Amino acid sequence: MAAINFSEEQAMLLDTAREFCRNKSAIPVVRERIAEGAPYDATLWQEMADLGWLGITVPEAHGGLGLTLAETVPIAESMGQHLLGSPFLATTLAIQALLTSGSAAQQERWLPELASGAIGTVALTEEDGNWQLGDVEAAGSLHGDELVLSGRKSQVLDADAAALLIVSIQFEGATRLALIERGQLGPDGVRRQVVIDETRASYAVSLDGVRIAADQLLPECNLAAVERAALLLISAETAGGLAGVLHTIVEYLNTRKQFDRLIGSYQALKHPTVDILLEQEAAKSLVYHAASVVAAGDDATADVALRMAKAQGSKAFAYAGDRAVQFHGGFGFTYECDAQLFLRRAVWCQHQFGDERHHRQLLAPALLDEGVGV
Repeated sequence: MAAINFSEEQAMLLDTAREFCRNKSAIPVVRERIAEGAPYDATLWQEMADLGWLGITVPEAHGGLGLTLAETVPIAESMGQHLLGSPFLATTLAIQALLTSGSAAQQERWLPELASGAIGTVALTEEDGNWQLGDVEAAGSLHGDELVLSGRKSQVLDADAAALLIVSIQFEGATRLALIERGQLGPDGVRRQVVIDETRASYAVSLDGVRIAADQLLPECNLAAVERAALLLISAETAGGLAGVLHTIVEYLNTRKQFDRLIGSYQALKHPTVDILLEQEAAKSLVYHAASVVAAGDDATADVALRMAKAQGSKAFAYAGDRAVQFHGGFGFTYECDAQLFLRRAVWCQHQFGDERHHRQLLAPALLDEGVGV
């Protein structure tokens, strides 16, 4: 297995992000934002932009820090640990799409804005929720110097607040990416979806009748790069979520008494808690290994490492969230119990860009037939 590299930049970002998320996203604050129904806190988002987090992978020429995607991992991990809801994932994926598929003019136009706080997102999921990003039904046809779009996208994060959306379409027999400005969708083009994780703002987007300039097509279509970024960030968030739910479990086991004994003294609760700790450590190790490989630019090895991280995190976080609810007994099944917030986040993360079964099926030929080393 390749070495896990933990850079000085990652260490600094981890310390800053942990403190920021701990101070800005305590559980009462998370619940307050859910009750308000606000997709995100605009003031908090601008603070994140001012810290330079949005420009981590943006080249210095466009107002960013010019670092690798690996440096975003500590931020996503800390957000997962404290259930912070923000457009960070969506905007980072939009930036990756521009970096890997956009033209120089498109990058020059949008990267400085995204690095300074504008929100971006990607619309890659069809209505059927297909995890194969190349299976695209939305389409575009050329009419003069305009592209007329049709189709619908689902689970588009932060679409209503986004300044731009990068969508996948079929155009002239090939899958392409197109850049759409929010105003081009119209008032009825975006509809809020109800999803299990209430800290997320997810939308269905209608492309029917949307007209964009032909030069809003991106010259390349590197869906694999966007998927790698998504798998890395969601896996990092999952590893952080495991740490957060484990803290919730241990705190309760050391507080609740039954028959004049702390329930944490019972082996039936001790053993699953230790299992969760071991799963969390495994998930974190796989995430930072994947981050190291991604930073090194080895795409073939990165695909294997990322699928391993996503499979491990998906299974472990869902299990930990379920145990947290069970350990709280009857109270655990109520909305007032904090454990259910982590379980909701776990289920959402589990089914974004493929669950553990999906990625294990893809790992089998990569590991057994081709013998790719990690």
